[in-house]
Amino acid sequence: MPSFDIVSEFDMHEANNAIDQANKEVGTRFDFKGTESSFEFNDNKLVMISESTFQLQQMFSIVCSKLSRRGIDIACLELGDAKGSGKLMRQEVTLKQGVDKDLAKKIVKLIKDKKLKVQAAINGDKVRVTGKNRDDLQETIKMLRAENLEMPLQYENFRD
Repeated sequence: MPSFDIVSEFDMHEANNAIDQANKEVGTRFDFKGTESSFEFNDNKLVMISESTFQLQQMFSIVCSKLSRRGIDIACLELGDAKGSGKLMRQEVTLKQGVDKDLAKKIVKLIKDKKLKVQAAINGDKVRVTGKNRDDLQETIKMLRAENLEMPLQYENFRD
């Protein structure tokens, strides 16, 4: 039976490269001269450090443009609150990866509500969709792309 997997992931190496480029740009831009502005990235957490909330907003737009140029959908970013400690402000940005349980249940419900001739099953952080023919699976992918879901989805492991 044909099947495919619905996942939400990005290339971690590309994210590292984008953040390195953003660090270089912050170091060379005139409006950041003389400030202690930088990005720190580890374990899907990006910490932006600067002296004001306005500069944090500017840094967020820089990192968004660098990530999107590298092929990473910025819908997977979750912006935290800005926190001040002494002279510096810190803001955490989480890069979300994997389909969480709530989104997986929503995807399965969407597929069942549309009465498509496929079955969807949740397998950890991905959703496996199986059907009798390839056309039903392609129709499912088309329907999911048309829906407005909170995470960017990729469709992989397509098998006949």
